[in-house]
Amino acid sequence: MFPGSHDMLVRQNEELDRLQLPRIVDDYELMRYELSQELVPVNETEALKIAADLPENRRYCRPWTRDFLQDFTQAYYNEFHAPLQINSLVRTVEQQHRLRRWNRFAAPEIGDTASTHLTGVTFDMSRRGLTFEEYEWIRNYLLPLQAQGMVDPIEERQPVLHVVVFEKYSSRDDQKSAWSEANEPTEMNPYGSAVTAGSASSTPTATATASAGSQP
Repeated sequence: MFPGSHDMLVRQNEELDRLQLPRIVDDYELMRYELSQELVPVNETEALKIAADLPENRRYCRPWTRDFLQDFTQAYYNEFHAPLQINSLVRTVEQQHRLRRWNRFAAPEIGDTASTHLTGVTFDMSRRGLTFEEYEWIRNYLLPLQAQGMVDPIEERQPVLHVVVFEKYSSRDDQKSAWSEANEPTEMNPYGSAVTAGSASSTPTATATASAGSQP
């Protein structure tokens, strides 16, 4: 349903380069980004569980990725009354290099198809135990966001869903607000004209003045 490809990985890395998001090299750099709050902590909730073997200092991501995780897992919980499990968040170049020694499907730590986990924008969600109905709901949730360029989901060979969240997701509320204002119904006055803030207050005054002047 969400196939990955070489071209997709290249495109993702090009976008991360455009955003000037660095690949985090080692634990020292990781700690620096966490202390500066460029990476923010992901905490467990009733809707979001984290794999027990994920170290505390790896339970971090970019702020917009956390925003998406909170929205996504809460929406799923509201529908199915069950949490989703997150298996992986930020990684370092050193960690990715070690991972590739035993996982031949892991993305490289360098190059134009480097793992997006290295920038903190990505998470892996467990697909284990999900029913067809539950996974179909997830698919329908993600597809419109993918079409808008906010997320890129990839089904990995292991039972996980790898999701890249782009910074564009952080502006979703502004887009919703602009759409809402543009589609707000227009109030009409008794004369069939659109009423603005200024005209709403001035029309009765003008009418009253005209009436007063016509009295004998």
